[in-house]
Amino acid sequence: MQLRRRSLSSVELVRACLERADALAGLGAFITRTADTALADAALADERFARGVDGGPLQGIPVAVKDLFDVAGVPTTGGSRILARNVAARDAAVIERLRAAGAVLVGKTNLHEWAFGVTSQNPHFGPAKNPWGAARIPGGSSGGSAVAVAAGMSHMALGTDTGGSIRIPAALCGVVGLKPTYGRVSLRGAIPLSWTLDHAGPLARTVRDAALSLGALAGYDEGDPVSVDRPADDYASALDEGVRGLRVLVPSTHFFGEVDPDVERAVREAAATLASLGATIEERPLPHTELLRAAQRAIIGSDAAAFHRENLEGRPADYGADVLERLRAGAAIDGVELARAHRDRDVIRRDWTALLGRYDVVLTPTTPVPAPPRAGQDAVAAAARLTANTSPFNLTGLPAISVPCGFTAEGLPIGLQLAAGPWREAVLLRAAHAYERATEWHTRHPQT
Repeated sequence: MQLRRRSLSSVELVRACLERADALAGLGAFITRTADTALADAALADERFARGVDGGPLQGIPVAVKDLFDVAGVPTTGGSRILARNVAARDAAVIERLRAAGAVLVGKTNLHEWAFGVTSQNPHFGPAKNPWGAARIPGGSSGGSAVAVAAGMSHMALGTDTGGSIRIPAALCGVVGLKPTYGRVSLRGAIPLSWTLDHAGPLARTVRDAALSLGALAGYDEGDPVSVDRPADDYASALDEGVRGLRVLVPSTHFFGEVDPDVERAVREAAATLASLGATIEERPLPHTELLRAAQRAIIGSDAAAFHRENLEGRPADYGADVLERLRAGAAIDGVELARAHRDRDVIRRDWTALLGRYDVVLTPTTPVPAPPRAGQDAVAAAARLTANTSPFNLTGLPAISVPCGFTAEGLPIGLQLAAGPWREAVLLRAAHAYERATEWHTRHPQT
């Protein structure tokens, strides 16, 4: 709004983000910075504002992009040694959409190698560190994107989410992270992890910013074989309608097992807040939760191993230890196990979608624990633990969002996860915004 009123210029905003990135370079948020082109694009945005030209909902806004997405003329590394010198020839579909919306790209963010992990302790480009405590992981795989937003290095960042890779770092870094319905945002021009589980979406400081970002990103792309030809909603228009009359399901199975006491307390209080705003809260089981872990593991592992087959055979030494371990485990999955996983996935998705015809929102903790320490972290074990609550919504393809809902006694952020039925992002964002507006957690920022 300040940009449109011209009380603040895009150049000033972008320069402030670049200066933050310089000052906090030790957090490891970026792999590649695009400062010169960002300032030039910001100056063009200011010229458009001066002429009264509407260049889109993100005109002049500094954004960062996970280094899985192609940006023409800029390296796309995937956080890997193998692609360290891979320069993109053209923009990914989401970069085309961001440019069309007027966004200013400030750089490409750090990630867990090949997006196959949740710690973002990258062995090739250095670790990403949590701005709430540099001795903690920021989550992953979109760790650098969450760090950039939380620490004020960008106002929005693009991430991918295969088992929780947007929502996990959003929760651990105290920002908003949105995974839309499978097929809602194009993946053309993004390095895949799992063709059947990958999603793209925004990380932002507020739900409104996430809604505006999704509005810019969403839409059919005939160049993406899994893109769905379904009209996108105006995600920001109904944000202020509140939650009165909405039906909220709190699962009594799976999602609250082995949860840190501070996390459970904060999430239960969030449910009470929504109830006080007029939502109906009901606790009941979600079906088939005993099938979730095995199905997710088989599908993500086999998909990843298929994509990496050539390099896994010819260049194994160029992978980090944890990613190599997970890829080899994926390659060992047999056809019978994979067929069973796909069948279980279909059953889970059918029955969850049917249940969400009677409920508007599912409410859970985003992660069972706050940000773990970086030192001595077993990346494979961390992936299993931190994706426990997020990966079910990749398996089913349902939209889900993480919003800040409190802090632990040690001052670490806690994330509230809300999910909804397919294509119901507008309802999901409306519920998240109502909670955000009733609380102040999103207004707290790390003292970095």
